[in-house]
Amino acid sequence: MNNKTPKAIKGYWSNGRFVKPEEIALEEVGPPSKTQLKAEADEKQALGEALLTLRTDLMVRLDLPDKLLDALKEAKRITNFEGRRRQMQFIGKLMRTLDMTPIRAAIDEQANGSADLTLALHLAEQWRDKLMDSDDALSQWLTDYPATDSQQLRALIRQARKDMAKPETPGEAPRHAKSYREIFQLVKLAMAQEAKP
Repeated sequence: MNNKTPKAIKGYWSNGRFVKPEEIALEEVGPPSKTQLKAEADEKQALGEALLTLRTDLMVRLDLPDKLLDALKEAKRITNFEGRRRQMQFIGKLMRTLDMTPIRAAIDEQANGSADLTLALHLAEQWRDKLMDSDDALSQWLTDYPATDSQQLRALIRQARKDMAKPETPGEAPRHAKSYREIFQLVKLAMAQEAKP
């Protein structure tokens, strides 16, 4: 004999039919509420603020309408608090019809850097460290990047190894001289030239 009572299903009867809450949410597609509209306007205004500090190359890539670009230039010029606030509202209004995805991506790229650039810098650091640690790495580097000035690279590695100062306090990172940084720059440049089509 089973004494368990069946689990109650949430919902209610309407017009002779049982309606669940999730069905109500699906059916209620109407105009956005004032709260939703206000949140969207605030977001677009905040993105407009971020556009004021966006680098020129990223701004050009966005291909924004001229009216919006003029409004952004004007906002940079305005120093009065109330005037600037109204200008930012105007910018938010101009942005209503735009797709925000590329704008968010450009702002994110400026804030965090592009993933490709970050990866390239990490690879250059790894190669520099390998070149400092092993002579075999130099042979591998010259095989992979034959256009490199091998004499210059050998001289920089020799100088960087000689200049590497031992840490004064145990556990402290070793200090590196100018030649160590020059190896990084040479490696980064060679990798960038090789990557060009």
